[in-house]
Amino acid sequence: MKSVKIGSVGLGRLGYEHAKNLATLLPGCTLHAVCDVDEARLQSVAEELDIPRTYTDFADMCADPELDAVAIVSPSFLHVEQIRIAMEHGKHVFCEKPLGIDVAQCKEAEKVVEAHPELVFQLGFMRRFDPSYAEAKRRVDAGEIGKVVLVRSYTQDPRSTIESTLKFAPHSGGQFLDMCVHDLDLVRWFTGSNIKNVWGLGGVFEFDLYRELNDADNAAAMVQCENGAMGFLFTNRTHAAGCNVETEIIGTRGTLRIAPVGAKDLLQIVDENGARQEYYPDFMSRWHTAFLAEMRAFTDHIRNGTRPADMTVYDGTAVSEAAYRCKESFETGKMLPIR
Repeated sequence: MKSVKIGSVGLGRLGYEHAKNLATLLPGCTLHAVCDVDEARLQSVAEELDIPRTYTDFADMCADPELDAVAIVSPSFLHVEQIRIAMEHGKHVFCEKPLGIDVAQCKEAEKVVEAHPELVFQLGFMRRFDPSYAEAKRRVDAGEIGKVVLVRSYTQDPRSTIESTLKFAPHSGGQFLDMCVHDLDLVRWFTGSNIKNVWGLGGVFEFDLYRELNDADNAAAMVQCENGAMGFLFTNRTHAAGCNVETEIIGTRGTLRIAPVGAKDLLQIVDENGARQEYYPDFMSRWHTAFLAEMRAFTDHIRNGTRPADMTVYDGTAVSEAAYRCKESFETGKMLPIR
């Protein structure tokens, strides 16, 4: 098949990362167009990455007959409507998480995707494409650690980015939706089970803005899966050393641990301050390889006429539903079932 021509919407931090990867690092695809409401940013990125077409209107971009697919990396509240517009124009869709800003929107997205079975739809759960997580999943599926009993997952963003984090907080959907969806996805992925009950915890320990938003600056959740497996999640945005993401999968016959220290390489530094390893400075550098791999998988599906087997629109709904129930549990102080 000819090179897959992609249009990408949204040129924030992650949108730019995807645009740069598509334009410069992925053979077999071409970043044909970019879309953003910020015209100055749009023209700057298009010039830098040598992108032939620019749009400030998403529907106009989707009407471009040369485009095969779109990557949606826009604000979350726009996702469902943009999925609909893209698919009605016959475009394959890659969409960043979360699928929607509430469960009703996720259900709308399901109907849109169901109406276009001829098109590829892939959701941006990039951790599944990280080599360490993919290898852990292979070992779990091979039965190497027996039955999975507990998945523990931490997601901590660096304190160095707290200023931009606080600006984003009112539009983020809250810690459970914005931060914990990846952890909830890992619980479902590694246990092979849907989530049954959740208990959300947390508090405001430093940043009063989160109190105003009825949210937490440090949050945690316990979850129980339908098959009895358990999950524990913790998140904050003020990790002093940098981006820290770690996961432990405990089984009846063994344990798998991924990044118990979020070191960016194998270098250990020994000086007058003692021995240490440096962390990834931000989530972009930590997941660079995974971001590339998920886009490679998306374009391969388009070329080969295949569909993602285990990362569907329904996974997006299930994770969003669990995240919202975690938030409701946090607000009420009660353990809640998934409805």
